[in-house]
Amino acid sequence: MHYTTLQSKITHFSIAKFSDYLQLVKVRLTMSVVFSAGVGYVLGADLSINFFLLGILLLGGFLITGAANGLNQIFEKDLDKLMTRTTNRPVASGRLSVIEAYTVSLILGMIGAFLLNYFFNFLSSLIGVLSLAIYAFIYTPLKQKSRLAVVAGAIAGAAPPVIGYVAITGTIDIWCVLLFALQFLWQFPHFWAIAWMLDDDYKKAGFRLLPSLKGRTKWSAIITFLSTGLIIPLVLFFYLENYVGLTIGVLILLLTINFTYQSYQLCQTQKMESAKKLMFGSFYYLPLVQILLIISKYL
Repeated sequence: MHYTTLQSKITHFSIAKFSDYLQLVKVRLTMSVVFSAGVGYVLGADLSINFFLLGILLLGGFLITGAANGLNQIFEKDLDKLMTRTTNRPVASGRLSVIEAYTVSLILGMIGAFLLNYFFNFLSSLIGVLSLAIYAFIYTPLKQKSRLAVVAGAIAGAAPPVIGYVAITGTIDIWCVLLFALQFLWQFPHFWAIAWMLDDDYKKAGFRLLPSLKGRTKWSAIITFLSTGLIIPLVLFFYLENYVGLTIGVLILLLTINFTYQSYQLCQTQKMESAKKLMFGSFYYLPLVQILLIISKYL
């Protein structure tokens, strides 16, 4: 009986610890980021795809992104305690010590960088490490000091498709730059919609992440709308330069116009409901456009 109880406690501890590790790397967010790396790989590959290497790429990207998220939680552990949505994070709550979180994050980052360098090339590994450094050491500390933190975060967040593309091609060309630009521009309305909804919580930690220092203002909504509108000429360029055909080009343009309209609604109303619609719109906009780009490649 005593052995059974001890075994049960060990099992419960192991499950709880594994759950904390998943929260440390923000597994759902990391998976969505890694998806973009896979898109870059597929768009850079020949028509035949090596799924083993694709799997290695996704694993390497997952580990580096997870490491960046882990470092972010370490650096913001005291601030996370102040916000409702983050107070239960494993480092902030004390379920994981700083040393343990550091150890896990650094090991994940090093393994991820090694996989990209060993199976692909040094350039893809370098971009992965640089994106981790920008996210953890520039974006994270800037969040309390400057609204430019969003730009740093967008640079790091737009790196995954570049990593995937460079991993398979070994080079940065115009197609690679376009993939970066698409994900870079998308992040501003995506991030600001989230920041609009969480502004009260962010202020508890001293974060001022909306375009206006006053938070939810007409000016913040206008800047969000204008940033979304910048995606329209970019997707038109995809078609005009024959990167996509007419049908795919029209579908991407319609998705972009709808995304911009959602941003326009926030500009008109400045209400939480509009911000929520824009946020959810951003969730499906980017993956749908990326899937359409893949379809265009194989048509």
